[in-house]
Parts: sequence; structure tokens; C-alpha cells
Amino acid sequence: MTRTLTRRTVLATALAGTLCLSAGTALAQEETIKIGVLHSLSGTMAISETTLKDTMLFLIEEQNKKGGLLGKKLEAVVVDPASDWPLFAEKARELISVHEVAAVFGCWTSVSRKSVLPVFEELNSILFYPVQYEGEESQRNVFYTGAAPNQQAIPAVDYLMNEEGVERWVLAGTDYVYPRTTNKILEQYLKDKGVADDDIMINYTPFGHSDWQTIVSDIKAFGSAGKKTAVVSTINGDANVPFYKELANQGISATDIPVVAFSVGEEELAGIDTAPLVGHLAAWNYFQSVDTPQNAEFIDKWHAFIGDEDRVTNDPMEAHYIGFNLWVQAVEKAGTTDTDAVLDAIIGLETPNLTGGVARMLPNHHITKPVLIGEIQDDGQFEVVWETEDTVPGDAWSDFLPESKMIEADWTDPINCGNYNTETETCGGAS
Repeated sequence: MTRTLTRRTVLATALAGTLCLSAGTALAQEETIKIGVLHSLSGTMAISETTLKDTMLFLIEEQNKKGGLLGKKLEAVVVDPASDWPLFAEKARELISVHEVAAVFGCWTSVSRKSVLPVFEELNSILFYPVQYEGEESQRNVFYTGAAPNQQAIPAVDYLMNEEGVERWVLAGTDYVYPRTTNKILEQYLKDKGVADDDIMINYTPFGHSDWQTIVSDIKAFGSAGKKTAVVSTINGDANVPFYKELANQGISATDIPVVAFSVGEEELAGIDTAPLVGHLAAWNYFQSVDTPQNAEFIDKWHAFIGDEDRVTNDPMEAHYIGFNLWVQAVEKAGTTDTDAVLDAIIGLETPNLTGGVARMLPNHHITKPVLIGEIQDDGQFEVVWETEDTVPGDAWSDFLPESKMIEADWTDPINCGNYNTETETCGGAS
């Protein structure tokens, strides 16, 4: 009897200890604010997205050095959607429902963003999307910190037309929503500028495409008509490497047929032979080579964090830097990480960008950004050859498409709509 009671006592004591430990663990978990990181660490987009995961870990560590947020430390929850577009939605749901993150920073391709939109709307969470995209969208739960077409694609075409005298246009892209919609906008824009149908060539290839011989041969033939020709590239991911190699193989230099890319930055150039790319162009809102005190400080801290002086910075990294800082400000302003409160608090907030200006969150959930054209150098960096005088407000809906030029997005009262028809004064939907 005594022995039995002793065992029961021991069991009761152990159980009580376990409960106390569980309660302590739960309390510890409550003392952190979790941030979801939703970027491909494997598959065709890992070449671009892995560094954005590292960027978020860096930004969270820097914020924790400042004391965290609302008296709590920030904690990253990293998942790998593996360049699998449906898996993005599953991983987003896991981050929100299982890990209960306060916000998610992630996605690269538009097809991955489109995949997760219903999840963020259903579960009323927040996504910060850091990459240039095709526009034609404004969702209540998403903040678009990358470039809209009027902050990248349109200025790039204007530069080629006005500064380089380009008359024939190759619109080459990976076969998914971002290139197709962007090229739809650019095709209409070029035609409005008087460019004939015969002077526009459009081509799409799958993700990871590697056999460029025939396509580059077609581009070379298209550019031999006696008119200055350029390629506007929305090719994404690791397909860029064999594309530029094949241009060089067929003797096409940047002086012959310049390529302006929207998805080739410092990260994509790191570790590859840049000789075939020298002289070609990219349009972004930030380059590592920008000489400002803010950028120098950011690069120094990044190198210290990552432990590698050769690791580069790039435009989507800056977009995460801006989005993260705006979210921190919004949480501090609202006094909570509650989604609805943060959505209300963030509109109109400003934070310094890394190029010497200011990024402001607009009512359409886009931000103000400068536009820069950079020429690829043999060290994998860019020399800025052109830039806007001031920042450009992101336009959610293109002014150059007949079906959307009357549409506006404004997530403040009284409109509170991402698809508002200014002619009929009606809301067409949530995005």
C-alpha cells in the first residue's frame, strides 16, 4: 500500500512537472512573434529565392537587436514550397493555421502568389510580396513591395526607344502569368507608340528551359531587318544562364541586340560566367552598386550576418527590407499584430529605401519606388546608366489596357476596394 501510494505520488509529481513544463513552453511561445518565410529553397526558383529567405533571417535578427517588437522577440518560421506552385498554398496555410504567424514574407513568381491569394483572404493574414509583377491586381491581404509594370517594364521600354533608338522588339518570357500579362501591356504600349505588328516578336518558354539554339537563331534573324532591335526579357529563374550563353555562342552582343531583363539581378549573376552578359541591361528599383550611406550600411550589416563578403544584395532584398520595416512601423502604430489593425495602420507610412529616397505605402497596397536601368559589368555588378528623377507610385491597374485603364484600387474608406470602376463607380471584386 505504501509502495503504491509512493508510486502514485511520484506519478502525480511527474505529471505536475510535465504540465508546468508544457505551460512554460507555451508561455515561451507566446513571448515571440512569429514571422512566416515562404520562399523556394529547392527547384528552378531556388537560384533567386534562397537569398530572400536569408534576407528575412537577417532583418529579423536586426530587429531583435533593437529589442524586438511590442516587447517580444521575433521568430522566423521557414518553409520550402520547392518551386511547386500548389505547394505554396499548402505551406501558406501551414504557416498561418499551424504556426500562427503574424505575417508572411514570400513568393517570387506570380503563379505562386496567385496560388496563395485565396489562403490569405480566407484566413485573413498578411503577405508581403517582394518581386516585380504584372499588375492587374490589388488584394486586401497583400502588400506589393516589388515593381508594378509602370515602375519597371514601361520605363525600360521608354529607355530603349528614346535612348537606344530601338524600333523592333522581342518580348521573350517564361510561360506563366507574369510574362504573359506584362507582355500584353507592353505590346499594347508599343502599338500605341506606333510600332507595327511586324516589328514585335513574342516568344514563351517553360520554366527551366535549356535549349535556346533555335529561339536565339530566330531572334538573330528578326534583328537582321535593318532596324535597331532589342529583347525585353521576362525569362525567370535558371533558364537565364543558357539563354545568355546561347546569345554569345551565336555572336549576338549587347551592341547588336541589347537585352533588358526584369528578373536578372546580382544574385542570378553571382557564381556564373558573366562574360556573355556584359553590356546587356536590367531594369530594377535598386542595385547593389548604388552609392548611398543607407546602402553601404545595409551591405556591411548583411555581410557581417551572412559571414561572406562575396554575397551580393539585390532588388527583391531591398523590397523585403522596405516591407519588413513598414510592417514593424504598422505594428508599433497599431499596438498589435492583429491583421485588421495592421491593414489600417500601414497605409501612408513611410520608410527610407536604400537608394536615398523614401518608400510610402499607398492606398492601393503598392509603394513608391525609383526606377533604374543598369548595365551588366564583368564583375556581376551593374553600372546605373539611367534613373528617374523621383520615386514613381506603383499602379495596380495598367493605364494602357482598355479593360483596366478605368480601374483603381483604394483600400481606404469610402472606396475600400481593389477593383473599383471609376466610370460605373462600382467595386468589381476583391482583387
